[in-house]
Parts: sequence; structure tokens; C-alpha cells
Amino acid sequence: MDILTLLFALATFVAVVLFLEGGYLWWKSTHSAEVKRLNRRLDEVASGIRSAKPATLYKEQNEAGSAAGDRLLAAVPQLSGLNRMIVQSRLQMTLAQFAGWTVALAALGFALPVLLNRPVFLGVAFAVGFGALPLFYVARAKNRHMQDFERQLPEALDLMGRALRAGHAFPTAIKMVAEEMKDPIGGEFRILFDEMNYGVPQQTALLNLASRTDSTDLSYFVIAVLIQRDSGGNLAELLDNISKIVRARLKLYGEIRTLSAEGRLSAWILGCLPFATAALINIVNPGFMKVLWEDPAGINFIYGAIGMMVMGVLWMRKIIRIRV
Repeated sequence: MDILTLLFALATFVAVVLFLEGGYLWWKSTHSAEVKRLNRRLDEVASGIRSAKPATLYKEQNEAGSAAGDRLLAAVPQLSGLNRMIVQSRLQMTLAQFAGWTVALAALGFALPVLLNRPVFLGVAFAVGFGALPLFYVARAKNRHMQDFERQLPEALDLMGRALRAGHAFPTAIKMVAEEMKDPIGGEFRILFDEMNYGVPQQTALLNLASRTDSTDLSYFVIAVLIQRDSGGNLAELLDNISKIVRARLKLYGEIRTLSAEGRLSAWILGCLPFATAALINIVNPGFMKVLWEDPAGINFIYGAIGMMVMGVLWMRKIIRIRV
């Protein structure tokens, strides 16, 4: 191979490498994810229109908390509400873990009656009941979190009002709540302050806070602050009025729970009385109740009694549950 052929091959190799490098740099400067995000941000700044999904520093479980949960959420978009409830419950649980527990408990509930040679209908009922346990657990954790948050909200609003009267700015008042108050409200306001401190617009950060907590009382606070930013006014006095309204609502809610305590106690007693009576009779005279689950008519009576008890409990729950 002479020297000219070698130089031609080397020049061809360098040209191909430079061509590929130039094509990659062109694609990266025009079609990469970073450039698209930058162009979208510039368009939003130029037009004053925000994107559909607001900026946030709060990582909502990367949508579902795990790769398996993300795939599940992508396959069934209707589960986004369930994933939102799991995030709001502040439990160390992902959507995939929730689905795994639900399937495992449902399978256990279905297997127990089948292994005991009971009817398949009873297995289906047990599967539904056992499978709903994770949902009840998450819903209870979310309600407990929201109750704690709403109990702390009036104190946080009073603290912000005092800080504003002392001459502090609104972000500083939020920082004081984040540092002085305990969780859960301290953690939520800490996220709010971090978002505002790192460049997220104040309106977007406040809307993110309202979306995370899903609290009606906090929504009043967010709406009042946003209106005050546009129209002006005494924000400290506004926060004091909201605090008084929240305290009055919590007081009314406590009075309603006191007045409805008799109904809740009656529901518990009427729900547990048949089972306690059956257990006591079975201990005193085991043969007396044996015909109830050995005779087919007795099984039908059990099904009917359980169905009517469930309807009665739901009806009483609807009567004594009063929203404030």
C-alpha cells in the first residue's frame, strides 16, 4: 500500500468522524431534551403563559414511587387518583407496593373459605373485604394527616400574621412557619419555602401546596394570598380573619362530633352485638348453634343477616356523618 492510499484512507476516516460529530452536535443543539425544555421556558416567559404542569421541587413519588408503579400508572391512567391519595397519606408506600398488598390479601381472603370447603360466593366476599384493607389503611392515614394539618393551620396563620406585623416579608413568614412548627404543617411549608427560594413563582408554589394537601381551609389561605397580591390590602389582617374562620369551623366540627357520638356508639354496639352474642352462645351451648352453619337454610340466613348488617352500618354512617 503506497503512501497516497494510506493518506486517502486516513482523510476519509477523519471526514466520516467529523461528519458524525457535526451531525450529533447539530441534533443536540436543536432537538435534545435540554434545548426543548429551554425553548419551552423561553416561550412561557415571552408569552406569559405557564405550562399545563407547573414547576415544582416536590417529587411526587416520581409519579408512582418506583419503576413498576410508573409502568402500572402508564398502563392504567385511572390509578392517578389512587396514587395521589397514597402521596397525601405520607406513608412509606408506593403504588406498586399498594397493588401488591391488595392482590396478596385478596388472594388470601379467597383461599381461606375455599380451603375450608365453603361456598365460592363466600370466598369472593372475603377477597373483596381483605383486598379493601390497604385502601382503608391509606384513606385512614390520609385523613389523620389532614386532621393534624388542619389543627395546626390556625397557629401557622397567626404566626405568619405576627411576622408580617413585625416587618418581615411574606417568604420570611413562610420560613418561620417551616422552622417553628412541627410536622405535618412544618414540612409542607418547608417545601413551599424551598420552591419559592429556588425560583418557582410564588403563585405556582402556593398552588402546589394546595394540590399536595387537598385542604379546604388551606385553599382559602392560598386564594386570599393570590387575590391580595393582585389587589393589595393588609395581608396580616387577612390571615387573622382566615385563622378565626378556621378555628370556628373546627369548633363547630367538634360540637357536631360530640352530638353524634351517641349515634356512632350505637352503630358500633349494634354491629358487634350479633357476633358477641353468637360467640357467647357457642361457648355456653356449642350444639345449639351448630345447625346454623350445617343446615343449608342456616347458611342462607347468615348471608342475609350479613347483607342487612352491612346495609344498616352504611346507612347509619351516612346519617351520623355531617360535613362542615
